[in-house]
Amino acid sequence: MPQWLLDWLAGTGAEAAVFLSAFISSTLMPGGSEAFLVGALTQTPDDLVRVSRLIVLAGVGNTLGAMTSWGIGRLIPHKETSSRAQAWLKRYGTPALVLSWLPIVGDALPLAAGWLRMPFWSSLLWVGLGKFLRYLTVALVTLSVI
Repeated sequence: MPQWLLDWLAGTGAEAAVFLSAFISSTLMPGGSEAFLVGALTQTPDDLVRVSRLIVLAGVGNTLGAMTSWGIGRLIPHKETSSRAQAWLKRYGTPALVLSWLPIVGDALPLAAGWLRMPFWSSLLWVGLGKFLRYLTVALVTLSVI
């Protein structure tokens, strides 16, 4: 990463960058939120409060982005079609949304869940769990804890 970006990530810009990147990455737009999180974490790895805040912001941003996709799915008129994401959700229900952290198919799962009219709160729970576990794992690997 360029030095100016590392300097910004070491300061107050890190929280905003991590949150926005995580939000955008979780919608149908491509993004690399892990890179922003890793960049921010490596600037102050010994500050446990800041590390925790960054993980929470990444998880919240990514979860809100996924639930935005869920909301968009609710707006799509319901017609009978078939896709891999829909088949997964019909078979396993909202717990399948824990896999919304996965590349490619993960972005489609919340959209399909909204389209299938799956309940908001259980969708939020499972999406959030998957997203937070992903960022926690990224942080633990980055900080050489695991």
